[in-house]
Amino acid sequence: MSILSGFPTPPARFQRILEVPYNQAMQRTLIIIGIAIVLAGLLWPWLSKLPLGRLPGDILIDRPGLKVYIPITTMIIVSLLLSLLLWIFRK
Repeated sequence: MSILSGFPTPPARFQRILEVPYNQAMQRTLIIIGIAIVLAGLLWPWLSKLPLGRLPGDILIDRPGLKVYIPITTMIIVSLLLSLLLWIFRK
């Protein structure tokens, strides 16, 4: 039984992705995530110097007994960068 039984046929660009068995796709995804975490750990001394998290538009409420940090601008920039990277690699 297919994972997609009962659903319409996906676009042609997804056909190649769907041909890979589910277990292999999951293994590949977990390996890529693991490599990304290791790379982030190795590059952390340089990544921590980036101004992400301290940008104008990031909200910081610091009161006695309460500290709330809402990185709105940082989240938008990270989302745009990830969207751009995924768009580039999808082509």
